[in-house]
Amino acid sequence: MPVTGLNHVNIRTMDIERSAAFYVEVFDLEFRQERLAMGRQSNWLFDRKGNPIIHLRLMEVESSSTGPIDHVALNCEGKTEILRRLEERKIKFSIFENAIPGMTQVFVVDPHGVPLELSFAGE
Repeated sequence: MPVTGLNHVNIRTMDIERSAAFYVEVFDLEFRQERLAMGRQSNWLFDRKGNPIIHLRLMEVESSSTGPIDHVALNCEGKTEILRRLEERKIKFSIFENAIPGMTQVFVVDPHGVPLELSFAGE
């Protein structure tokens, strides 16, 4: 059976609230703390269709790594608004136009060092 899409990304963080705030404020995701799962608080970020796409997991305090995540690619809409939000928060980013025909890619790093690739088709 082929892969049909991305289910979710799990990001380890030492500060759930800070990470959640970044994704809520910049991308309009909805943060929900769900019931305990495997003895741990479940922290999810949902897209506007109600899909859980990012799972934030509390990392041990002594750990200094977010793990083996190279980057997370997100399909996005509203490039102008997202760029405005990044600029307002003085968050550094890079823009690549048409590296893929018809696509604008914005690269940014979240508060805990996870690189994000934001893909805007036709914007």
